[in-house]
Amino acid sequence: MKSYRQQSWRIDFFLVYTFVLFVFGFPSVATVFGNEEVVVYSARKEHLIKPVIDAYTKETGVEVKLITDKAAPLLVRLKAEGKNTPADLFITVDAGNLWQAAEQGVLLPVTSNRLEANIPTHLRDPQRRWFGLSVRARTIVYSTRKVKPSDLSTYEDLGTPTWKGRVCLRTSKKVYNQSLVAMMISELGETKSEEIVKTWVGNLATDVFSNDTKVMEAIIAGQCDVGIVNTYYYGRLKRKDPALPIALFWPNQKGRGVHVNISGGGVTRHSRHRKSAIRLLEWLSSTSAQNLFADGNLEYPVNPAAKPAPEVAAWGPFKPDQINVSKAGELQKKAIKLMDRAGYR
Repeated sequence: MKSYRQQSWRIDFFLVYTFVLFVFGFPSVATVFGNEEVVVYSARKEHLIKPVIDAYTKETGVEVKLITDKAAPLLVRLKAEGKNTPADLFITVDAGNLWQAAEQGVLLPVTSNRLEANIPTHLRDPQRRWFGLSVRARTIVYSTRKVKPSDLSTYEDLGTPTWKGRVCLRTSKKVYNQSLVAMMISELGETKSEEIVKTWVGNLATDVFSNDTKVMEAIIAGQCDVGIVNTYYYGRLKRKDPALPIALFWPNQKGRGVHVNISGGGVTRHSRHRKSAIRLLEWLSSTSAQNLFADGNLEYPVNPAAKPAPEVAAWGPFKPDQINVSKAGELQKKAIKLMDRAGYR
């Protein structure tokens, strides 16, 4: 009799369960086993981010769907999709882009003790909408054939008569230089920053270039002697040919320090898997993941407990600027107008 009742109960449960599935739909395999799929919109190039995502899936079993594009199209897509977006996490480069995403309402404030412990205050949003995941320094690069390190000192000094006709720069239309000038405005004021940018323009050896690699190639070719670049571009070029006659210099070491920016991410406001997205973001800030995230692009880990790759560490230590990188976004419009007034194209 007991066996019959147990069997009857199982049949009734099966009938009810089948009815629920019919009415409400079948759950995914991921939901049944507790592993939700996380959807990531990433402006980092796929060959840089995919190995990191694959490592997360291997370690946790959580499947991650990766969609890559440039920052602007992804942000437009997020806004257009609104509540219907499948995206759980938005990853992009430059604090200016992250700030724009947050201000346009597509990122969700996140409270996480782990993120706050792993990421220094100046490398995350004061309102907790986005967090840095790697650090990129924008510093001076120079010709080792024509320049001695003792000839260099600060970003501002590149506008002095010493460097007349010897400077190469990337176009002002790229966010990296916009962020550099925005941070200068934050610390030096708009009037002083405009004076500095005008002197840079006055010292240009040639028209501005479309990217940092071309700036360094111009220095190597003897078109100019100094420039300003992101360090990972330097690393890529030197990896191909270590004998290239260029080197990095860390400016403003007696003052505010080297300008730094970030790549980073935030949970989308309409994420369907918020807890899973936060766990992925936390994992990306961990020491084990930091090396994967930063080393792939020759960047610096954002987590102080993680060490940079030997290749990056070989460039030597430097004092970084400690101002919150959110200023790169807050003052971006002012920076663009300033550079236009200064004739920096």
